[in-house]
Amino acid sequence: MTDDPSTRELADIPAVEVITRSAVMLMSAAAEKLGLSDDDPDDSPRRDLDEARRLITALAGLVTASVEYLGPHAGPLRDGLKTLQLAFREASAAPEEPGKGPGEKFTGPVW
Repeated sequence: MTDDPSTRELADIPAVEVITRSAVMLMSAAAEKLGLSDDDPDDSPRRDLDEARRLITALAGLVTASVEYLGPHAGPLRDGLKTLQLAFREASAAPEEPGKGPGEKFTGPVW
């Protein structure tokens, strides 16, 4: 145990908090890789759709596998995931057919 009261032991953090924080980190990273933090995402130097695909797929797997434990956090996390999936589709020069986009093997088709 640490002497710093602002640092919590991982064992003391509830699982739902660890899952939610992980999901928020994946969401934030995916949004950055989609260029959504810039005024014009199409010209973002941070845009990297290959990286965004990986992050969105990981997020979809985490949210889908954890939904029964998330309680009131499930809805907002699912909404955020869907928003990222749609943003990816919009950013793609040649969008995949529904059901083939990032994370859609876990969530089903996103329109």
